[in-house]
Amino acid sequence: MNTSIRNTVIAGLMTIPSTLIAGTVTTDGADLVIKTKGGFEAKTTDGQHSFALGGRIQWDYNQAQLNGETDEDDLAIRRARIFVKGTVAKDWAYKAQFNIGNGNGGEPEDLYIRYKGFGKAAQITVGRQKVAFGLEEMTSSKDITALERSGITEQYAIGRNDAITLHGKQGLINYSVSAFEDGDAASDNDFALAGRVTLTPYVKDQTLIHVGAGYADRADDRKTANIELAANIGSVSLQTEYFDEEQGADDRDGYYAQVGWVITGESRPYKDGKFKRIKPASENGAWEVFARYEDGNGNHSDIELGSVDAEAYSVGVNWYANSNIRIGMNYSEGESQEAGSSDEGEEFRMRLQLTF
Repeated sequence: MNTSIRNTVIAGLMTIPSTLIAGTVTTDGADLVIKTKGGFEAKTTDGQHSFALGGRIQWDYNQAQLNGETDEDDLAIRRARIFVKGTVAKDWAYKAQFNIGNGNGGEPEDLYIRYKGFGKAAQITVGRQKVAFGLEEMTSSKDITALERSGITEQYAIGRNDAITLHGKQGLINYSVSAFEDGDAASDNDFALAGRVTLTPYVKDQTLIHVGAGYADRADDRKTANIELAANIGSVSLQTEYFDEEQGADDRDGYYAQVGWVITGESRPYKDGKFKRIKPASENGAWEVFARYEDGNGNHSDIELGSVDAEAYSVGVNWYANSNIRIGMNYSEGESQEAGSSDEGEEFRMRLQLTF
């Protein structure tokens, strides 16, 4: 065989593996920036368009007792969510998040369109979303210190609803005002109103003070107000909320107080009126311990008491192996304060959590 032909054939054969493995990524517009840390995100360098894919998986072991009798002893999916979100033509954004766990057939958690053309000071979100009310409620389930929110928050939080929300940030102030379809109405769904405002009057290094307040005028003549107070002092976090609700002649209230300490020295991240998950500073991960006390009318179903006036406490430990993996253990115990009741409940819960 001619030497030049042979060399050409050999050179062609050597390019086959790379041709099969690699290709060329092109766009019809600005260059792309692709991130794969955690989930997957692609965005154009001009900021006009973006797309992100992510989610969370939470596997729990849970044992709960009422008056010494075991009611629950399960290993099950607590949450399994997947989402897509992005920006279209810079001023428009969207999010579609679905719950694919617990055999619910992919029920939508979030499904909204957002207009951002006025800047950070004023944005409008239309669709299914979490209505802003309460600090613990607005902190994501993947980021809260305890594995489950307090029974006080569970009682008064609004949760996700079909809503139109005006929200934004101005300096140290974050605000949100929502008109929403209240699913708690006994008859036809009624529109309700809710608002929340937060302020961080002091931020310096690893010290932060957060104050907030909220009010909701809901269906069935249900009016709820709350006050929030929280702080980071280095690796120590403090958080408390008080809720008061009137519904006709009924008046309910309750509060919780929580303290956490990140033994490995990290400070709890905070952004736009809510706290985020601990980010380990070393490859050995981060360790956190906490204690929480709650008292008042609440949904204390986690410790098998139900929606009653109760007193309860929780203690726990979290290990953040990295930015995506968290393992936690909680123990909770409480007793009913209803007249004529001596019910006592408790729960032990473990969780393996992965976020992407």
